[in-house]
Amino acid sequence: MNINKGEISHDEVLILANYMYKKYKVLCDILKDKYKFIFIDEYQDTSPLVVQIFLEYIQQSRKKCIVGFFGDTMQSIYEDGIGDLSKYIDLKSVQEVRKLQNRRNPQLVINLANKVRVDGLIQEPSEDNNAPNMENGQVKQGNIKFLYSSSNNLGKLRGTKYFHGWRFDDAKETKELNLTHNLIAPKAGFSELMNIYDKDPIIQFKNDILKKIKTKKIPVDENATFSQVVELAPVKNKQKQLKIDLIVEDIDKNELYEQLKDLPFSYVRKIYLNKDSLIDDKKDDMDDENKKGSKRDDIIKHLFKIQLLVQLYEEKKYSEFIRKTEVKIDSITKKRQVKAIIEKIKSMSECTIEEVIDFADEERICKKDDKFNKFVEKNEYIYNRVKKVKFKELQNLYYYLEGYTPFSTQHKIKGAEFDNVLVILDGGGWNNYNFEYLLNDSLYASLNKSKQKSYNKILLRTQKIFYVCCTRAKENLIVFYHNPSQSIINKAKEWFGKDNVHEC
Repeated sequence: MNINKGEISHDEVLILANYMYKKYKVLCDILKDKYKFIFIDEYQDTSPLVVQIFLEYIQQSRKKCIVGFFGDTMQSIYEDGIGDLSKYIDLKSVQEVRKLQNRRNPQLVINLANKVRVDGLIQEPSEDNNAPNMENGQVKQGNIKFLYSSSNNLGKLRGTKYFHGWRFDDAKETKELNLTHNLIAPKAGFSELMNIYDKDPIIQFKNDILKKIKTKKIPVDENATFSQVVELAPVKNKQKQLKIDLIVEDIDKNELYEQLKDLPFSYVRKIYLNKDSLIDDKKDDMDDENKKGSKRDDIIKHLFKIQLLVQLYEEKKYSEFIRKTEVKIDSITKKRQVKAIIEKIKSMSECTIEEVIDFADEERICKKDDKFNKFVEKNEYIYNRVKKVKFKELQNLYYYLEGYTPFSTQHKIKGAEFDNVLVILDGGGWNNYNFEYLLNDSLYASLNKSKQKSYNKILLRTQKIFYVCCTRAKENLIVFYHNPSQSIINKAKEWFGKDNVHEC
């Protein structure tokens, strides 16, 4: 929030609106005068502040208005959503109308989903012969499998008989769902870029120092160097070792530290690295045109423009290509030159990102603009890391984010549907989810008291994300678990059926 400039964030808009509707009845009158019917889709992901306006505050007005909520509490997979309306149902502020019919999933997927649901709703196939899950007047049975192995070689797994007929080269037909982008990065081929944006050891170290300065209220001279502040606010790991000592002992980490240690702390503290700056705006498939805005930084945006130009030329979208490039194509000779430039960029996969940026700039295909130059000037550390990465990582990142690969995160897939869905039950180190909780009913008793306190919340989140993943499948669903216990295998047999659980 910046009061002097009259700026507020999106979250602050909701807080302000909530307060205004609570305080000023006239706003409620205006709203009801303008809209006699208000429908809120995906209500489970709606902020509680917004729901409060529509189910509490506008009741101050005696004017007539009908408010309807559409959604599914089992698909409330975002932490900032209300999740369900049970509070208002109990107060009789809303009347619940349960939708039992399922138009997307085949029978076996519906059966599985009903076992996962925790709200008591039991779905059944649609009676509409035109529904996607109907064929010749009969509901499709579909296929479900639970596969497990002591090996985590998913490439080998995809070659087994269980995936016969699956086309992993068709992103519209087949999807592999992982919990995090970090799990996808090595499979899709951009792990080095992900490590820079999500696991930079020096930026993580800097953040630890900032946290200690704030917690301990340590006074810091902003003109001091980073190394001086490191000495002023020493941070240790769980083993009571000084983190700076561990950094200096590591050749790669120390090389990064050397770039920053003599710079003013006022500069270093502003260096911001976040994976959203790399992977924001992911498409589920290449035809998705719903993306609006982006958190990607100006280096990644510039690199995406280069790869987009290559893509447009390859797809013969020459008019759009001409609009986006600085090259003037006004002769046959120029056309040939442009073709040669594009071919050259395509062949530069093993070159560094810096080499590709410089080549595209020199050939005027994609000039370094003011945004790019200013970003590099202010974020030299970030650029120094990114520019050394091979260009093929950026190409792989582009293909993934633009929907050309079969990979997707389990959160981003909500609302989509595919013929074939492979769900990987791997938490990726994310403590908010635990697939062992999902499939091992006896685990709770073995947990210590601190973990038992968070067990139910983690279990519910995991149940919901699993439900969302399974119900994306229109034909075939396969769930894979690496190295499960016998208790997990037994639960899988209960849910999937004994004949549908296989070691491979």
